[in-house]
Amino acid sequence: MINFFKNYFEFEKHGTNFRKEILAGATTFVTMVYVLALAPGMLSQTGMDKGAVFTATAVGAFLGSTIMGFLAKLPVALAPGVGLLAFFTYTVCITLGYSWQFALTAVFIEGIIFAIMSILNIREIIFNAIPASLKLAISVGIGLFITFIGLQNSGLVVDNPATLVTLGNLHDHHAIVTMIGLVITSLMLIWRIPAAILLGIILSTIVGIFLGITNLPQNGIFSSPPSISPIFCQFEWNNIFTFDMLFLLITFLFVDVFDTIGSLIGITSKANLMGKDGKLPHIKEALLSDSLATIAGAVLGTSTITAYVESASGVSAGGKTGFTAFVVGLLFLLALFLSPFFLIIPSASTAAALILVGLFMMAPILEIDFHDYTEAVPAFLTIVLIPLTYSIANGIAVGFISYVLLNLLSGKHRHLSVAMYVLTIIFALKLFL
Repeated sequence: MINFFKNYFEFEKHGTNFRKEILAGATTFVTMVYVLALAPGMLSQTGMDKGAVFTATAVGAFLGSTIMGFLAKLPVALAPGVGLLAFFTYTVCITLGYSWQFALTAVFIEGIIFAIMSILNIREIIFNAIPASLKLAISVGIGLFITFIGLQNSGLVVDNPATLVTLGNLHDHHAIVTMIGLVITSLMLIWRIPAAILLGIILSTIVGIFLGITNLPQNGIFSSPPSISPIFCQFEWNNIFTFDMLFLLITFLFVDVFDTIGSLIGITSKANLMGKDGKLPHIKEALLSDSLATIAGAVLGTSTITAYVESASGVSAGGKTGFTAFVVGLLFLLALFLSPFFLIIPSASTAAALILVGLFMMAPILEIDFHDYTEAVPAFLTIVLIPLTYSIANGIAVGFISYVLLNLLSGKHRHLSVAMYVLTIIFALKLFL
């Protein structure tokens, strides 16, 4: 078995060994395991069973990371994406009013379509047809949206009939725990402490015990995994041949493609796996792995599974092959037996993590050309409307429409692709009809 792994993942070719790969996998796991606290807390707001979501998230991360490791042989771990969790929960279910079963059905269909598109390379074609400024703006906008959700969950930002939003009660225990979590996590990030996000969640959860918002488990932190039956294969096939379903599928497509491709570029370049021509290695297999993981996740009962940029931490620790991803998957499987620990974490503790995840997603704004207004205006509208309309879909739609409109009216229509026209028409019909 040992020789099989060494040969299959080509340890000698990549100058690595079991110790390095295991350490790298453990490092990646520790930096992204916070999703086991975030996903149940977010998806349970749609009516989904919190314990079942925990199990689905852990098993989904195991399957996704393992598929990526063995099929694409890349040190890239997968789990339900935070931006897609936010879209699923706050846009599809809470704002638009769809049931979580309908949303899971959209994720399942999306995964099947994505798998076909990955095999036929259509996914790459669509990605390449979309202007770079909009790709960057979507990432930034989602980051602000996630931060806004974190501020709301903590009570630091509340509604106001006169101004829509305002500062919350800073004496509230939830707000206090979040502020403490922000300070602790920020300091650990400054000091380059590994797993800063996870440690920040744990420490602020401990603070929450003394402030009465963390309820300790009665029977210890070890337990058999919660049953997945309340959300397993819970699909809703009514109204799937509707414009609403088409709109959801397109939006899931954009966010998933940007998350996956962006993460893959960052991780493979950091690991020096990028080809001399600038192309990603095993790109078709990587995108197919992402698609298969999404299908499996929907069956299990969780939101879209995608590549995690936190995998770069494992690469920094020496991970070079898919065995790193496989180790991450195994650790998620072991985490199944720690459900009491992850399920006691209050929303105030995960709120600090959400706020800082938004910070991490702001970096692409530096690459947007704000001196070219045909690029800057659509990018700006995308960035601000995603959080301010509480909808990733609305921000993307306005960004596309304004980009095509401004470039047409300013005589720069030559670089607009057919795909941009088609997608813009779909978005316009959705917004105005």
